[in-house]
Amino acid sequence: MSEPIRIVIVGGVAGGATAAARARRLSESASIVVLERGPYVSFANCGLPYHVGGEIADRKALLLQTPESLRARHNLDVRVRSEVTAIHRDRKSVSVRRLDDGQTYEEPYDKLILSTGAAPIRPPLPGIDHNRIFTLRTLPDMDRIKSAADKARDAIVIGGGFIGLEMAENLRRRGLAVTLVELLDQVMPPLDREMAGPVAEALRAHGVDLLLGDAVESFSDRAGRPTARLKSGRELEADVVILSIGVRPETTLAKEAGLTLGERGALVVNEHMQTSDPDIYAVGDSVLTTDFVTGAAALIPLAGPANRQGRIAAENALGRPTRYRGSQGTSIVRVFNLAVAMTGASEKSLRKAGIDFAKVYLHPTHHAGYFPGAVQMSIKLLFSGKDGRVLGAQIVGGDGVDKRIDVLSAAIQARLTVFDLEEMDLAYAPQFGSAKDPINMAGFVAANSLRGDVRIAHADALDGALLLDVRTNAEHQAGTIPGSVLIPIDELRRRAGELPKDRPIIAYCAVGIRGYTAARILQQLGFDVRNLSGGFKTYRMFHPA
Repeated sequence: MSEPIRIVIVGGVAGGATAAARARRLSESASIVVLERGPYVSFANCGLPYHVGGEIADRKALLLQTPESLRARHNLDVRVRSEVTAIHRDRKSVSVRRLDDGQTYEEPYDKLILSTGAAPIRPPLPGIDHNRIFTLRTLPDMDRIKSAADKARDAIVIGGGFIGLEMAENLRRRGLAVTLVELLDQVMPPLDREMAGPVAEALRAHGVDLLLGDAVESFSDRAGRPTARLKSGRELEADVVILSIGVRPETTLAKEAGLTLGERGALVVNEHMQTSDPDIYAVGDSVLTTDFVTGAAALIPLAGPANRQGRIAAENALGRPTRYRGSQGTSIVRVFNLAVAMTGASEKSLRKAGIDFAKVYLHPTHHAGYFPGAVQMSIKLLFSGKDGRVLGAQIVGGDGVDKRIDVLSAAIQARLTVFDLEEMDLAYAPQFGSAKDPINMAGFVAANSLRGDVRIAHADALDGALLLDVRTNAEHQAGTIPGSVLIPIDELRRRAGELPKDRPIIAYCAVGIRGYTAARILQQLGFDVRNLSGGFKTYRMFHPA
């Protein structure tokens, strides 16, 4: 009778803990050891900012599993405060140092799963080691930030990505004055620039002093308070500084063991989550996967992919061939009153990959407009200009954003087209949606363009055409694209003779619906006309007032 397989997992939380639980469910006889450097093996790291802000009041709610609960439920040998210091591929073991007493030992394995994660970037700037400059990754990090925030009046957040936005919101929730500094000219770098505009507006509307296109050069101390000197020459002083400028894969162990690394030092794995050593697997924030849409190597540090990868690594380690299909980067973040979501490729990533695409914008309400509480959302849909395959989407709004981004994520996974979006049979009642759901509407708009029912213009490329505003006079007076000619839609048939037939026309309205009707009218009357996708609202996203 053969010896039971020994699986050693380095790191817990999303990927490691999932791999361990899945391995046990597949094999009751396997020996499964989880080695975690920190004091907690499984905690809700995505919830950390919300305990700082007080929205998650009970700290214990963030502790998902303990060594004791994992031992009782899954018969796992979980060892916290146990740091793996080396991988010995030749003899298939790892060196472990117990942090409580400094003792070291070797732990053998048949299969090794690395879930070492990523660490917040802490650049070597002068003064960076000030005791009031924090990063957020673990529960102890959270405890230190919360303790400092309890006594703070103001804070500086460096970086406008997911963690930076969440921390800015939660520090404002606590009543602190918050300044957010972002190197780029937009927050949320994965978003296309125009879609990030409403996020910046929400931050400013809720009292965040937002500084775009600037960066920290150095830190100093002023009476115990860290002071940041920016490249612009401006100086900022606060009680608390949060660094959230990104993460780097923690792959020192893998590098020293001679495993193949790729972009930004991340571990290269195949579709089975297998490294260059066939007995070593890797999952989570430290690995390079494949972008599902572009096919490029991708480093996407998100909890959902880490959980799925952990499951897949465990299955392959136990002889069940399973493949990871790639990452789409489906994600969502709340920024005060806004939900900001994305899936698949962005416009900038498609351009970088050299992939042909088309795009449309629309601004539907999340449920029927006649039912109280309807909230508008802004959708950007990216798709193939050849066959209509859905390539990516970004949505900014309030209620209902999560539902729509998940539908579009599933559409990308299934390689559906915009013609499929037209036909989607989605739940409808007036308090939940519309008979023509925003997903259907996105399909209609995109499919109309591909079928040639209407040609589309975009607000970032208004190329000398005559701009025709088909809204009401009151709307026109409240704000318009410079140089526009006003002919309200209900007067257009009667006044079409006022328009030139020897010059291109771009019709627009508030969000694109009346503009579409105008374009259909004029096209059938022999005019060279396009509809401005998303109307004046999208124009304002590109050209803020």
